[in-house]
Amino acid sequence: MTRPDDPAIPASAQERPAEIRPRTTARRTPGGASRRGPADPVKTLLHHHRDLCERAVDPLEIAAGLEAHGLTDRTAARYRHRDVFALAEELYARVPPRTRAPAAGPTTGSVPVPGPDADARAAWTLLALLPGAACLATAVVLRVTEGVLGDGTRALVTVVGAVLACLALRACLARGPLRAPEGAGRAGMYGCWLLSYAVYGEELLAQVMTGGPDGPWDGTPAPLLGLAAAVAPAAWCVHLFTVHAQRRLAGSRALEEFGAGVRPLLLASVTLFLGALLPLLLLADLGLGGSGTPLAAACLGVLFFVARLLAAHGLPEPGTAALAAACAVEAGAPALVLAARLPGLEPLARPVNALVSTGGTGAVSALACGGAAVGLLLHAAFALSRASAHTRS
Repeated sequence: MTRPDDPAIPASAQERPAEIRPRTTARRTPGGASRRGPADPVKTLLHHHRDLCERAVDPLEIAAGLEAHGLTDRTAARYRHRDVFALAEELYARVPPRTRAPAAGPTTGSVPVPGPDADARAAWTLLALLPGAACLATAVVLRVTEGVLGDGTRALVTVVGAVLACLALRACLARGPLRAPEGAGRAGMYGCWLLSYAVYGEELLAQVMTGGPDGPWDGTPAPLLGLAAAVAPAAWCVHLFTVHAQRRLAGSRALEEFGAGVRPLLLASVTLFLGALLPLLLLADLGLGGSGTPLAAACLGVLFFVARLLAAHGLPEPGTAALAAACAVEAGAPALVLAARLPGLEPLARPVNALVSTGGTGAVSALACGGAAVGLLLHAAFALSRASAHTRS
């Protein structure tokens, strides 16, 4: 055996105890197994949605984007957060602030909320009143000049009034609460059909069922006047729904909580609009010499309102589909009656005959527009309860 002071042994070997093993370079987890997968799941999520997080001006915009990609509060638990809102706040905090654009306009909490801009509200309110004013002026001119002007001149006055009303409606839909940021698709074409049927459809169907059509038929312009006058209440109802929904989004801490709070707002907005629409339709019907209950026109007004509400929140496709379905039903009724005149096809007219005998010729339009409005409202209750629908308006 050698002595500790033997010069043949290095000094480092003399100082280190024999029982201490050399340190290994491999790192182990507390459980003894090697670490697998990403240590920070939020970092992986940030990598996948980095563009969304860099463009967002507040955490709720990130929450809405995550929800649009399918993340729920239950999914957020896998990222060690109680809900999507808390997860969005961490993602927002991790993104460098120099990559974000500053939020424009006044805010409440972290959600941009429409400010008290009285001039802007007055501007789009005035535009919303123009379609009804154009239709009312045309109706007054036709009533005053009845028996004075010839048929050609009266037709020219009607055409001029219709063009002015269309231009006013186009200007109203281009700005304010009724503006559709992604366009309305083919909804305008279907809307023109439905309005034309509201004016001339009942008389056409009556003539077809009695062996016609026999020639020109008289129109009922009262629904058109009432619906045009209801554009202003529709704009205000959409505005109130949007403002209160964004405030609800600012105060919510879970997606389920936000959805449960928005559905009553939607129902209240539709009810408020219907409460304003019915008196206008009744006044228009009485002013133009009518005596019927404008049920079909009310159903058409609600259908237009819900379709435009969805389009104003970036969802025009469901409204377009509902309008197209209503057009198909209205066009199918006289088509079935005409087809039933062929030998062997008489049963085709039985549904239309039963419907008209029960509720009159207006029952076809009421069924078509009412059914489409109910289906679209059910879809809106689901679509507008998502936070992502309120970041586009």
